[in-house]
Amino acid sequence: MTLRVAIVGLGKIARDQHVPSIAAVDGVELTAVASRNASLPGVACFATLDEMLERADLFDAVALCTPPQVRHGQALAALSAGKHVLLEKPPGATVSEVAPLVALARRNGVVLFATWHSRFAPAVEPARTFLASTTVRSVRIEWKEDVRKWHPGQEWIWEPGGLGVFDPGINALSIMTAILPRPVFLTQSDLFFPANRAAPIAASLAFADGHGVPVAAEFDWRETSGEIWNIVVETDAGTLTVADGGKRMRVDGALRVDEPDREYAAIYRRFAGLAADGAVDVDLSPLQHVADAFLLGRRRVVDEFVES
Repeated sequence: MTLRVAIVGLGKIARDQHVPSIAAVDGVELTAVASRNASLPGVACFATLDEMLERADLFDAVALCTPPQVRHGQALAALSAGKHVLLEKPPGATVSEVAPLVALARRNGVVLFATWHSRFAPAVEPARTFLASTTVRSVRIEWKEDVRKWHPGQEWIWEPGGLGVFDPGINALSIMTAILPRPVFLTQSDLFFPANRAAPIAASLAFADGHGVPVAAEFDWRETSGEIWNIVVETDAGTLTVADGGKRMRVDGALRVDEPDREYAAIYRRFAGLAADGAVDVDLSPLQHVADAFLLGRRRVVDEFVES
């Protein structure tokens, strides 16, 4: 049976990833879009989710690609209408707002899928398997990019709930929580806020696990020389590197995985499988680490950020 999907929020991530990935996956079809300022040829287009829900016969599921600050109300409306719901990352603006959505999905017998797209990168599962059979000594995470390139004109990311540099940094945390054999907890957080913004442009974090293994993470939106999305794990079996956001894996420099990005296609295959089984898939651990970073965060004020 084909899963008919409606996208809410036709912004950059929806156009770059969701639309082509849906088209590439058998058994999934894009049938509707809700967006205030955009439309898509060949599908039914609506200005708002409420307007789209009046034509609920057109779709079975809703993919929410809107900013996290408004996602809870939209998910509530879609789940209440009996629709499966896919949440772009992060699943919400706060940790606590997601639990009632899980309960509602289960009551209504529909899917709630909190996606972490970086977990579907090709090197993630091989890295998890490798680390499960060795002893981790330390972890270094470096996640740096240019905010002007990846979030042009997106003012919501600088507002409370928009996460700032944690919007990309949470991708690293989603991989970290997937591959490490033991959970970690935050011990120190330095957050670097532009003087004119409400969200950080950089972060320096320290974690540890129950055995005292150190994990250091550096996130920065001021990197203009190119993307740096790497996780390096020192183990008793060598140095594991998950590079380029999860596309490549090396052990002591030897390339073990090198595959193209098919993260969102894998997400939609997973979504279709969940819909067939009526299951809920929500892991909040990456978002919890971000919340902890703000709880423990020492505020550092840096130069104002002006986009142009």
